[in-house]
Amino acid sequence: MSHPEQHRGRWRPRLDRPALAALLFGLAGVVYRLVLTLFTVPVSNSDEATFGLAALHIGQGRERPVFLYGQHYMGMLESYLAAPLVAVAGPSWPVLRLPMLALYAVFLYLIHRLTRRLCTPWFAAFVVGLLALGPERVVRDQLTVVGGRPEVKPAVLLMLLITVGLAAGTVHRRRLAVGLFGLLVGLAVWSDWLILPYLAVAGLALVWAVRRELLGWSGLLLVAGVVVGVAPMIIDNLRAGPGDDSLSVFRQVSTKVGPQPPWSDRIRGGLLEGVPLAHGLCPVDGCGRWQQWFGVLYPVLLLAAAGLAVLAYRRAAGAPRAERVGRGAGGLRGARVGPVVQLALVVGAALTLLSYVRSPLAATSPLDNARYLSVLQLSLPAVLWPLWVAALTAWRGTSSVLGRFTGALSAAVLAALTVTTLVITVLFAATGTAASRTEERQARELAAALRADGPHEVYGDYWTCNRLIFNTDESVVCGVLDGNLSPGQNRYRPYWRQVGRAERPGYVVEIDSPMDRRLRRLLADRADAAPVREVGGYRVYHPDTPVRPWR
Repeated sequence: MSHPEQHRGRWRPRLDRPALAALLFGLAGVVYRLVLTLFTVPVSNSDEATFGLAALHIGQGRERPVFLYGQHYMGMLESYLAAPLVAVAGPSWPVLRLPMLALYAVFLYLIHRLTRRLCTPWFAAFVVGLLALGPERVVRDQLTVVGGRPEVKPAVLLMLLITVGLAAGTVHRRRLAVGLFGLLVGLAVWSDWLILPYLAVAGLALVWAVRRELLGWSGLLLVAGVVVGVAPMIIDNLRAGPGDDSLSVFRQVSTKVGPQPPWSDRIRGGLLEGVPLAHGLCPVDGCGRWQQWFGVLYPVLLLAAAGLAVLAYRRAAGAPRAERVGRGAGGLRGARVGPVVQLALVVGAALTLLSYVRSPLAATSPLDNARYLSVLQLSLPAVLWPLWVAALTAWRGTSSVLGRFTGALSAAVLAALTVTTLVITVLFAATGTAASRTEERQARELAAALRADGPHEVYGDYWTCNRLIFNTDESVVCGVLDGNLSPGQNRYRPYWRQVGRAERPGYVVEIDSPMDRRLRRLLADRADAAPVREVGGYRVYHPDTPVRPWR
């Protein structure tokens, strides 16, 4: 916390030791991610390029997309944040990712403020230190522009801080604060539906804190804020055809036809792989058995955190009246809001985890889908708080023999969590970035070659096309084909139509890929004459006559 200090007639803030430690941890985390951003680590892909192309179109005034091209459920807030920078500096991955870096810094600041309000200053610094670390799985969710998570996490934290301030009586413009809460809810719903469990518990906490005020103007402003924030989605859904509304499309994407994996496999994939990966305890290629311990412990910590919050709530209710009055404007409600918010974070984590393990993807593809649990970072202060309390109580010597043993065990868990995250982060920074940098260099070589010498209308696979278009600032346009050389997932249809009108389109394929072998068979005796060159692991074909077997 900063304290005012009078120095030669000027007011200057002075940080106490925990706040200074948190600041240093936070700066280290931001600088570390800035370096990764400048080197385009983690590697870019065509999903991120789609957001980048949308940002380019927004900056040029060509498009005003509500949802990601080719979808009807993922909002484009990240593209709108990046659009001014892309419009000024041109398309590049560091420029595209700079708003994500800023959102990460805001996330650290807000989670420090909230944790300090709910718990203790040194514990808040510890949480910031943990969140400053980050192997590939963690920083990928924080830095890449793939929709939703980087912006909704700060939004939830700000909502909870508003709730704490309203209950404690430290917010003066209360109606405007409630309206801002609603606006954040609306923007979060538009941006990413994965945050719905946290929005639900944050809304319940707000109702608990100011339920009487919500019957008047505050309630109207809350509803108005939600409507304004979610307005783009509402308007788009009103214009959508049957089956193209967000709910229908999301239901189709979330539903998998065929036999469902057993609950045991889904719980195992969610807890033993998803939870450790989301908290930075494992490399991106999976968790070893020694790294899965946190997933086993996680439900126990949730129960302990819930019990501790309920106990704190009851203690606040049983405090002497004089003590309650002495707490200031918030009184009893101000004393109880901390446990209420902690309990909201616990329930939000539990609902998110339950929603994740209900999906068959938790069992069939836990490594690829662990990103959906990155929002669990919001609950890290509540989850680790019981361990901190037990360790601190034992260190002070105010507990029984059993309490001292529990405290020593809790301290060991916190130390293991910190050391494991630090080791995985160091290994990633030291040895895990080379592959990303090599792939980015090859993608740039391909883009430079085609931009300079053509062909400028090409076909390729999904993971090649939009990244190629973004890297060339749309001077090369690419249509997506699948492995059988049939039309693939073309998110932005004008690109497909432009390549379709080309008299002599090229073909960009990875060397010796199924698409490469299929194309060579179709070209037959022309195969040796058709390739223009091999660039960056790709083979570029430019036949005299187009090869369009789907026609």
